[in-house]
Amino acid sequence: MDAYLTAIAIITAIYVLLALGLNLQYGLTGLINFGHVGFFCIGAYTTAILSEHGVPLVVTFPLAAAFAMAAAWPLGLVSIRLREDYFAIVSLGFSEVVRLVATSERWLTNGVQGIAGIPKLFAGWLTGAAQSYAVLGLLVVFNILAILAMLRIVRSPFGRMIEAIRDNEEAVKALGKDPAVFKIQVLVLGAALAGLAGAVYAHYIGYISPEQFLPLITFQIWMAIIMGGVGRISGALVGSAILMLFLEGSRFLRDVMPFISEVSMASVRLGAVGLALILFTMYRPQGLMGDFTRK
Repeated sequence: MDAYLTAIAIITAIYVLLALGLNLQYGLTGLINFGHVGFFCIGAYTTAILSEHGVPLVVTFPLAAAFAMAAAWPLGLVSIRLREDYFAIVSLGFSEVVRLVATSERWLTNGVQGIAGIPKLFAGWLTGAAQSYAVLGLLVVFNILAILAMLRIVRSPFGRMIEAIRDNEEAVKALGKDPAVFKIQVLVLGAALAGLAGAVYAHYIGYISPEQFLPLITFQIWMAIIMGGVGRISGALVGSAILMLFLEGSRFLRDVMPFISEVSMASVRLGAVGLALILFTMYRPQGLMGDFTRK
């Protein structure tokens, strides 16, 4: 049971990193990014490919974030010319392009067979439960650093500017500021967190394939920030925990619904998470950590 709970905590911490990045993009700036999993995928494949060629992890992790940032920059340029709803569609298409590249470019990614044997974190130093605890500790450090950076951003002139863009972009333009520059910077910063999350995920799981980076991951992160509270740093943490509670807790529906087949149980679990999201939207639209004075 301890190993199971530790594994859940590790995946939750990875989701927190993803949620913090998306919260920066949408919660603070208003960028509707439906392609967040694309940056997650880029980070995972970057560190997996580089580590296969003997590059040390202390180098592959920063490069995973850097490659995700590099991919976000041209996507940010596209966002300048598109309305929010059209950018959402383009970003979703971007994530699918990334996944298709990972599927088709076998010389680089090994295609649908994926990349196996990715070095485990702290391999050679720790084994078993100690290794899992060390990975969890590393993720806690990454999350603390990300939260501190987010707090610094929120309290800075840059943070006030992106919140102004979220609230009234036309007013920002009237003041002589260029929202496009800030949007690109925010998209790049959020992508860096997703790339870092992908790097940790790849080395923790030890195997990656294109099927692990479906758009469903993006929408699960959206569920997390909506349930936790859009625009709230604490909402990213609480929302990710709630999401994982529903995803993992719904596994035990089998115990109370033995008449449902194993094949159908996946749909039931997804339906349970969807129902939770609907209830949150109806009765707590500002999220669990949102403004308690607003409905």
